[in-house]
Amino acid sequence: MNQLHQRADRFQRFTDFYPFYLSQHADPVCRRLHFAGTSCVLMLLGYCLFSQQWGWLWLVPLAGYSFAWLGHFFFEKNRPATFTYPLWSLFGDFVMFRDMLLGKVRW
Repeated sequence: MNQLHQRADRFQRFTDFYPFYLSQHADPVCRRLHFAGTSCVLMLLGYCLFSQQWGWLWLVPLAGYSFAWLGHFFFEKNRPATFTYPLWSLFGDFVMFRDMLLGKVRW
């Protein structure tokens, strides 16, 4: 077991957590599915804000998690970090999305 996995239960700061989060997304298909899910989340939120059709908000977690968990269970073959670190994982997903757009994280 590598050092990142051994420390997984002791993170005190997001800057320490994010390398662990990225290690859980080594498979490019998993990362792309996360990107697709986050894109759907942002589009749904934008639609709800623009149209004020708040009834669509229930789809936001469904869109985000369904893509991400498909990536973890079928491609990455690991347990999603959100089960242990729900808030940091949510933040990590948006940071990874940004980093993918900027070319800091491989597609």
